[in-house]
Amino acid sequence: MPQPDSAAASGHVTTTGPSARAEPTSIDPLWRLDPTWASVVWAVGRRLWPYLIEATVVPTVAYYVVLLTLGQFWGIVAASVCTYLAVTRRLLVRQAVPGLLIVAAVGITVRLGIYLLNHSSFIYFLQPIAKTGSTALLFAASVLVGKPLVARFAADFCNFDEAVGARPAITSLFRRLTYLWAGAQLTVAAVNLVLLLTVPVAVYVGTAAGTAWAVMGIGVAITVRDAVRTTRHDGLNTALASGGRLHAYVTVDR
Repeated sequence: MPQPDSAAASGHVTTTGPSARAEPTSIDPLWRLDPTWASVVWAVGRRLWPYLIEATVVPTVAYYVVLLTLGQFWGIVAASVCTYLAVTRRLLVRQAVPGLLIVAAVGITVRLGIYLLNHSSFIYFLQPIAKTGSTALLFAASVLVGKPLVARFAADFCNFDEAVGARPAITSLFRRLTYLWAGAQLTVAAVNLVLLLTVPVAVYVGTAAGTAWAVMGIGVAITVRDAVRTTRHDGLNTALASGGRLHAYVTVDR
């Protein structure tokens, strides 16, 4: 995952204590201040799009094409190879491997291993459904223990310091969004389970992927809308960097 840059270079908020008021030490003239909800959705989509294509779309298309030409086993092999090649390419050029791609590689490795043991298509496709359902429960449980998982992922898309993240309105936002994504994951798992039980494999592959993308798109739109509204109501300033990264900060009263 991308690591936070230094405050002077990235525009992070700097503080002198947990309740200090602060603002970025530098503002790039290309930043868009107080961006609209639509522009933030577009920026988040631009950051997610390459990762989603690499981790989900390419393996799914490879599986589907090979399934129709060579059969189930080689389709699974093709999807696995695409994922491994994506990881290998990044390692060879010394690029950071996105968390989404790591999860995809681990998941497809486990699924491939189990498939080789029992040669069951049903079990092969049931595994990601079970994983998605487990992820939903994990998200919900993280709120109950006071460690909402969205708070951990937020830094991948928005620069903010600990003082901003500890504000009551922001911690409440993290809890709401964690529950939202728990519900989204549970919806995907439930719909895909019904599809797996009722339609042929060739139909399932496309419709399951479409379901996940649709739910994710709706979830991103709701997430961004809630985040933008909450930060503004809480008196925070926001800026959208040229690279599509969002910054949230408090302006110093002078």
